Amino acid sequence: MTTSVPGGQAADRWRCAAASLERDEPVAGTATHVRTWLLVEHVGPWGSTALLDARLPDGVGAELRRRAQEHRAKILLIRRYSSKPSTGEGIRVFAAYADPVAPRLESGVVADARDALDLDLGAFRAGGTTGLPPYDGEIYCVCTNGRHDTCCAELGRPVAKALAQAHPEETWEVSHVGGDRFAGNMVLLPHGLYYGRLDPDSALSVVAAHRAGDLSLDRLRGRSSYPMAAQAAEIALRHELGLTGIAAVRVAGLSVDGDVTRVVFEAGSSGYAVSVRTTRSADASARLTCKAARAEPVPRHDVIGMAEL
Repeated sequence: MTTSVPGGQAADRWRCAAASLERDEPVAGTATHVRTWLLVEHVGPWGSTALLDARLPDGVGAELRRRAQEHRAKILLIRRYSSKPSTGEGIRVFAAYADPVAPRLESGVVADARDALDLDLGAFRAGGTTGLPPYDGEIYCVCTNGRHDTCCAELGRPVAKALAQAHPEETWEVSHVGGDRFAGNMVLLPHGLYYGRLDPDSALSVVAAHRAGDLSLDRLRGRSSYPMAAQAAEIALRHELGLTGIAAVRVAGLSVDGDVTRVVFEAGSSGYAVSVRTTRSADASARLTCKAARAEPVPRHDVIGMAEL
């Protein structure tokens, strides 16, 4: 016998991504707000909390987690879709800084995960280097961390497979990026662009547009460089103006007054102000992940004003 849950899905097959889609939850303004990224190759199982559960050398995962908090960084484990090592010796590491104007990416091969502790994230955040060489390229990071959330594997793995076949050098599976209910999720680094609700075809279209210098606005969760309300404001302004160029819109100022965020943008020779109200209503609650034991308020970012300056 199966039991039902809100949204009409049976409890034995309930999925947070399907429930989010059923309630027509917007994806805009849902990207994790983070600029500093470190990605460390690990082909073994990741577990639910990758840095702590994966079979990394003793103490490395806990120290990487501590440094993520210290430097306000997102530190992820990565692997190829094939789950085979990407190099004959050592492991691949990437460091990305998602600056909205001049994003940076570094990469190299180290002997093992312990060497990742030698990378200077503080200097990297300040505009310097981690100690890795600059990397003249980009990477497509698809969340497939199924032990963290079932949706990430069920919806992320087909996306990773399609991208790995089309763009083998750029594509990586990664551990949890945030926003399980928007799976399949992908982050394009070094720009820090989050995309959600992807399937293989839409993922290929997003990457094709990105390689041509454009954003795919309908599936864009946001630019991780900015707070979530500013992400929602940028996407709303781009829709209004029909601007899809990656560098076509830039934040020139941001202020917060209670639950209202006012963002000033530059677009070409013009300026625009967009105001967004952020709410978390208890009347609109839901289970936000497959493992959630209880419902939580669903955040909303509503545009309440938009004007040319």
